[in-house]
Amino acid sequence: MRLLVLIPAYNEAQSICRTVEGLLPYLRRDWDYIVVNDGSRDDTAKLCREQGYRLLDLPVNLGLSGAFLAGMKYALEEGYDCVVQFDGDGQHRPEYLGEMLDKLEREKLDIVIGSRFVSEAKPRKLRMLGSDMIALAIRVTSGRWLTDPTSGMRMFDRNMIEKFCRNLNYGPEPDTVAYLMRCGARVGECQVHMDERTAGVSYLNLSRSIYYMLNMMISILLVQFVRSTH
Repeated sequence: MRLLVLIPAYNEAQSICRTVEGLLPYLRRDWDYIVVNDGSRDDTAKLCREQGYRLLDLPVNLGLSGAFLAGMKYALEEGYDCVVQFDGDGQHRPEYLGEMLDKLEREKLDIVIGSRFVSEAKPRKLRMLGSDMIALAIRVTSGRWLTDPTSGMRMFDRNMIEKFCRNLNYGPEPDTVAYLMRCGARVGECQVHMDERTAGVSYLNLSRSIYYMLNMMISILLVQFVRSTH
């Protein structure tokens, strides 16, 4: 299986080298990576060029969805069998990539989510309330329960790569995963651990987190039912 580790990066100059260098020892034969610089205003692209990293440099900021779709189109054109979304801030840990790929192949899944809560209890914190509400919305609409629906560590097979490239309104978010599940996509979860961000600033502050949760809930519970399944 040819695997592409897709690393969207926006203003990640403080962490991108640590992320890539930490990934390299875990790459197997036929595994590659690509950093998609999403029009960063800092030295993210400069550092990648200086270090000789594989880089797809977008001239303007397209947002996470745009950067992700650019990477998916690259994967489709280059003939990769699967893609894994991997954060540029250093929170995702590469030692779980093999387990996720094994699960994808063994269970013939379309998507594997790296979940923090398959075998470990979810902490009772305010920031986890949104995750629980999104999980409940997915359960209502698809009949399936995801323990960690907001995890950004997701692996997609070739069929999913093609679907994302054909549909510009698909994004790397829980509402798209919920919609694909309702359309018949086979989704599984693999237990992982994630590190805390050690550099840079997260986009999701309190107000944005609330807006994100409400937007996901509306999309999962309402919007996806006016989209035609295919």
